Amino acid sequence: MSSPHPYARELGDFLRARRGRLRPHDVGLEPGGRRKVTGLRREELALLAGLSTDYYQRMEQGREVRPSDEVLDALAGALGLDDKERRHLFALARAARRPMPERVNRDPERVPDSTRRLLRVMDTPAVVLGRHLDLLDWNPMAQALLGDPDPDTYPPDRLNMLLLMFDDTLTGERSCPDWERQALDYIGMMRAAVATDPTHPRATAIVGELSIRSAEFRRLWARHDVRESAGGTKTFRVPEVGDIVLDWDTYPLPGSPGPIMLVFTAEPGSADADRLQLLASLHATRSARADEHAPQAR
Repeated sequence: MSSPHPYARELGDFLRARRGRLRPHDVGLEPGGRRKVTGLRREELALLAGLSTDYYQRMEQGREVRPSDEVLDALAGALGLDDKERRHLFALARAARRPMPERVNRDPERVPDSTRRLLRVMDTPAVVLGRHLDLLDWNPMAQALLGDPDPDTYPPDRLNMLLLMFDDTLTGERSCPDWERQALDYIGMMRAAVATDPTHPRATAIVGELSIRSAEFRRLWARHDVRESAGGTKTFRVPEVGDIVLDWDTYPLPGSPGPIMLVFTAEPGSADADRLQLLASLHATRSARADEHAPQAR
């Protein structure tokens, strides 16, 4: 028997996660007697969507199923999906209908020279992230904000926002009150990337490593949340100047899919803006001293 279509498998995982978050009373059903599952049973969801239990079960199992748009509409309504989740459902299902291409474009991601120049003249922290959240480039203010590890001296294959966020030996961000929300933002972005290419080796490596060594990652990844566009707030715990709360937004760069620029900003005149400028000044002073003591080329 051939292995399941990777998009069909991803579709099944998504449906299972969304079914698991619903409770009988959410959809007007009586809980009944003792239940083995906390969410809806497959047969209950199938009934709500007007499908046979066998057909729906095959969808969750990633077996050979080609759901129509009408079936997807019914499932989206039964599951109570929001707009972005509904788009994600349709994208996965439509991809599962098509044969897998023999060759997927997996060329190395590159940062245009013009983007690198732009980073250097920006007076706010900014980084360029690859489709799987690899840190491809950054400016001095971002380097000051990232702190330890220093991106300039860290192995390139480990410079990944998810790997760094779930590495207790490198970051103390877990003490931040909104750490889980921040982690879900990045996980949602990775989920969206996986949806475009479920078998990409970089995604497989990152998700596989974190699934093995982090129970927290496994729990959050299993939620199957997705993020189409990213933006929000992030708290940086910087011992030198105190906590800095910054807004962040993403801007796509050329390519499909291509890297994104992630930019952090603070409200002008705010305490966070003052702390950020102080941190930048301290970083510039340290960098100048390091240059003074660096061995001179003969």
